[in-house]
Amino acid sequence: MIEKLNIVKQRFDEVNDLIIQPDVISDQKRYIELNKEYKDLRALMDERERYLELTNNIEEAKEIIVDGSDAEMTEMAKMQLEEAEKEVPKLEEKIRMMLVPKDPDDAKNVVIEIRAGTGGDEASIFAGDLYRMYTKYVESKGWKHNIVDYSEGTSGGFKEMIFEVSGEDVYGTMKFEAGVHRVQRVPQTETQGRVHTSAATVMVLPEAEEFDVEIDPKEVRIDYFCSSGPGGQSVNTTYSAVRLTHEPTGLVAQCQDQKSQHKNKEKAFRVLRSRLYEMELAKKQEADAAKRNSMVSSGDRSAKIRTYNYSQGRVTDHRINLTLYDLSNIINGDIQKILDELRFVENTEKLKENSDIF
Repeated sequence: MIEKLNIVKQRFDEVNDLIIQPDVISDQKRYIELNKEYKDLRALMDERERYLELTNNIEEAKEIIVDGSDAEMTEMAKMQLEEAEKEVPKLEEKIRMMLVPKDPDDAKNVVIEIRAGTGGDEASIFAGDLYRMYTKYVESKGWKHNIVDYSEGTSGGFKEMIFEVSGEDVYGTMKFEAGVHRVQRVPQTETQGRVHTSAATVMVLPEAEEFDVEIDPKEVRIDYFCSSGPGGQSVNTTYSAVRLTHEPTGLVAQCQDQKSQHKNKEKAFRVLRSRLYEMELAKKQEADAAKRNSMVSSGDRSAKIRTYNYSQGRVTDHRINLTLYDLSNIINGDIQKILDELRFVENTEKLKENSDIF
């Protein structure tokens, strides 16, 4: 373990030196990438310090015990040895997980798109429930979110909701939510009291920087129209809403949330860049999944990932066969325990793949 950590320290020292070089500072893309790497390596360096401290404590304690000349010191050394030997395996496991190669996209902000699927009005209501669940979770993390575009359902909720989330390691956390979410409950619109099954699709797109995806302005058709959402007369009577069509791919992105046409255009371009980036990422994920048959990130957008069963108060994540009887808290934003389990499974898979490294 020390050898591996010493290799990491060499890289940390190298990155530490690089990020102050003028040629690196002037190259925005490289500077951002190196800063992210520095942050990750800094966390590993803290654990390395703790690991060295523990191994030194073990050596010192063993020397005192072998010497045995001072009974009181020997007794204290035995306690110190026992404590350190208990802590070392836990710390080694934590370091192994931290040494797992990180997805470079994990640090990105995201664009989340929720769309009502099968189930009519009830599917729109459920899409609204998912949006509320995510916004409550986002707030609990201290992240920020803002709406890009939406289309309301006829009986509540949303046919479609697109919003941005920004914060620390957002994609690395929220990527596990992508897929089909299914709800089983008696709909508000049902008079007979029968349980229906409805669905909504969630897409989580890593927000692409301008240098990640280059868009030729000549290939984008820009249309302006009146916003249909709330916001007073100025929103509904001026051509502030923006729709972008990327002609080579047919991808469309629009934004009508802001009163300013310029701000809507800026947001729509962010979504368009993210969708183009995600298209390439989806191809890569499918190729990776074919190679390693990952349980948690198959790249299949149509995969049913989770069921919310109201009559049983149950939430089941089908990728890892995790069932929790805590639906009311989960639908109110307490999804951390599910995300932790998914991340643990993903890291365990990566550890197996990289067993030769560890």
